[in-house]
Amino acid sequence: MPVIKIDDEGRILLPQEILERLCLKPGDQVQVDAHGLTVVLSRVRPAENSIALTDSRSVINRKNLETAVRFIKGVGPKMAAALAKKGIHTVEDALYLLPYRYEDRRQLRSLDRLRPGQLEVFCAQVMSAETRISRGGRRVFEAVVGDGRGAVLLKWFNFSPRHMAGTWRAGRKGIFSGEVVCYGHDREIHHPEVDWLADGADPASFMADDPVNFGRTIPVYPLTEGLRQKSLRKVQKEIVDTFSESVETAIPGEMLERLSLIPVAAALREVHFPGNDTAVDLLERRATCAHRTLAFDEFFFLQLGLALKKRGVSIEQGIPFQVTHKYTRQLVKSLPFALTAAQKRVLAEIKEDLAAPHPMHRLVQGDVGSGKTVVAILTALLAVENDCQVVIMAPTEILAEQHFLAVRRYCAQLGIAACLLTSRVKGKERSRLLEDVACGNVSVIVGTHSVIQEKVEFKRLGLGIIDEQHRFGVLQRGILRKKGQNPHIMVMTATPIPRTLAMTVFGDLSLSVIDELPPGRSPVATRICPESQRHRVYRLIREEVRAGRQAYVIYPLVEESEKSDLKAATLMAGHLAGDVFPELRVGLLHGKMKPEEKEAVMGAYKDRGIDILVATTVIEVGIDVPNATVMVIEHAERFGLSQLHQLRGRVGRGTASSHCILLSGDDLSGDAARRLKVLEQTNDGFRIAEADLELRGPGDFLGTRQAGLPEFRVADILRDGPIMEEARQEAFALVERDPHLSSLDNGRLRQELVRRWGGRLELAGC
Repeated sequence: MPVIKIDDEGRILLPQEILERLCLKPGDQVQVDAHGLTVVLSRVRPAENSIALTDSRSVINRKNLETAVRFIKGVGPKMAAALAKKGIHTVEDALYLLPYRYEDRRQLRSLDRLRPGQLEVFCAQVMSAETRISRGGRRVFEAVVGDGRGAVLLKWFNFSPRHMAGTWRAGRKGIFSGEVVCYGHDREIHHPEVDWLADGADPASFMADDPVNFGRTIPVYPLTEGLRQKSLRKVQKEIVDTFSESVETAIPGEMLERLSLIPVAAALREVHFPGNDTAVDLLERRATCAHRTLAFDEFFFLQLGLALKKRGVSIEQGIPFQVTHKYTRQLVKSLPFALTAAQKRVLAEIKEDLAAPHPMHRLVQGDVGSGKTVVAILTALLAVENDCQVVIMAPTEILAEQHFLAVRRYCAQLGIAACLLTSRVKGKERSRLLEDVACGNVSVIVGTHSVIQEKVEFKRLGLGIIDEQHRFGVLQRGILRKKGQNPHIMVMTATPIPRTLAMTVFGDLSLSVIDELPPGRSPVATRICPESQRHRVYRLIREEVRAGRQAYVIYPLVEESEKSDLKAATLMAGHLAGDVFPELRVGLLHGKMKPEEKEAVMGAYKDRGIDILVATTVIEVGIDVPNATVMVIEHAERFGLSQLHQLRGRVGRGTASSHCILLSGDDLSGDAARRLKVLEQTNDGFRIAEADLELRGPGDFLGTRQAGLPEFRVADILRDGPIMEEARQEAFALVERDPHLSSLDNGRLRQELVRRWGGRLELAGC
């Protein structure tokens, strides 16, 4: 006889046999009727007609949104091809191609009232038009137009002389729009838009006949070759009017009302073709209720997926570790320094996670030099103490090799086997390594994404450590977890990640921050130095070396395979050794060297056998030489701020004052100068990261549009940070109330979540 149990929270747990007999599935409701000692269970069947109608309507709406744009009125083959270049293939794609700015065309302005710096619309007549040669020898087409109350000069710098001469005839009348610029007292408009009026036509009647382009605030869309603004605007109006109602709002009505949001369909209509009562400045700043609704909608479903990921990890069965200190105590005693209070706190948080019956899923974040590597190795040893294997995964071979050198040094003294697995390991050596890993002969495996390939099998993987987490998406972490039976996962980053970015890239993780530098570290004095002052830089290096110190000279290596930079670093080493510092010992370190060669060079540098180390960014992490006090970075403008900050972290590791010199060209651009100035002004990694994110944008900040960054069609993580915070709170609170989104009210949420994020967040089974 089936036994019905009641859990600690008072919930009735139905055996599988009863579920099958009642034809129940998650989300179904059960009615419980008590008749004396008899309890009758029956499935509550919602009104089938209403469900069928809702489902069929949703299917029709989805089909409508999947309509190819080539079937839309006004879209020919050429326009369809141009839209495809922008990733616009379906009606839904087009609905989310939002205007990037707006023009106020609600009324015409007379020429005497044109405002500098504003985009104006006016009716005028061509007074003169001709091609002229500027003082610099450039060909310019100029036209003067007037309306009886004033005149303004129109200019084109890119034009077809034949077309302009045939179009811009004196006496011709039109409606013009463009931004007014002033040079002294002269007003000009460059490359204005124009709609020509027929002879004798009334401007007011013309505008009334074209309500898409006049008499309202009109959208301006991002274009590509083959698209014209006016024709695209007309097509978008057709799509919005016909299909916007097919966009359903999955967010519960109660939440919309409480947060003062509107249905998504209404929001789309408003952002494309706003009402005349909507302030243009709010539209431009994306600060309308409609913009806020669309941003919230995007953020909410991502955060809902992340909340489920986090909840799923917490309820899965993991491998609880026992802390025996078999290896960790030995290692701590052998360290030439004491752990900081921050390192101890983070290790305590990690140990608490590892001892739990469910898998750890934790991010360890810390600034340059805060000691993450030691924390990672101690965490790895906790796994080895529990007869488990550990994977340490880095995004590049250089970083993987750096970690391996550090790991091997510590593991060797404890008698623990470690290996390096990257794409460079081939043939018999690779086969032997894979066999050792599968048999459990190797406890610590360091590598790149090679460690999560299908052919790599583990005997008992208990812990995965991922470095520079923002280079890997949630999907890659999921693949690593499948290599074992729900192994613990710890991810690390030396790049301080601003909060808004952290909430999108690893919002499903618990966070630990190593917010303390080891004692005795000295602040690094940073300054920008132009190429013309190179001799001063060399004088500083010579002075520091004579005082018994050492120096780095870094050459940029944008890609690991970039031969030109490798050659430049090699040439620089030869030049410095032969021509600039013949009396000093100059070494060379780059990513193409074999691991043992790199280890020999770094060992010599650490033992003071090298005075000046010329290197590529291979030294970005992993080298700890307290005696090094000078860091010279060639072509500093080619680096991101966060990478410069990490490079700077290689000095200032001792008690002596240290220097970081950012060598740049004499003709440094304004943007580059502003970026480098941030490094001069602060050593705070988080302030630098915020500035880097604002200057370069999320994709470039993370490095060449990484897989870890979600794609948003509307929302902007910099501009809409507060909206993301709100969406995250709502999503996590909802999952706390309904961990599986199994209630009837949340059924649509679950379906929409799977449609949007199921594959990318591995949520297909939620």
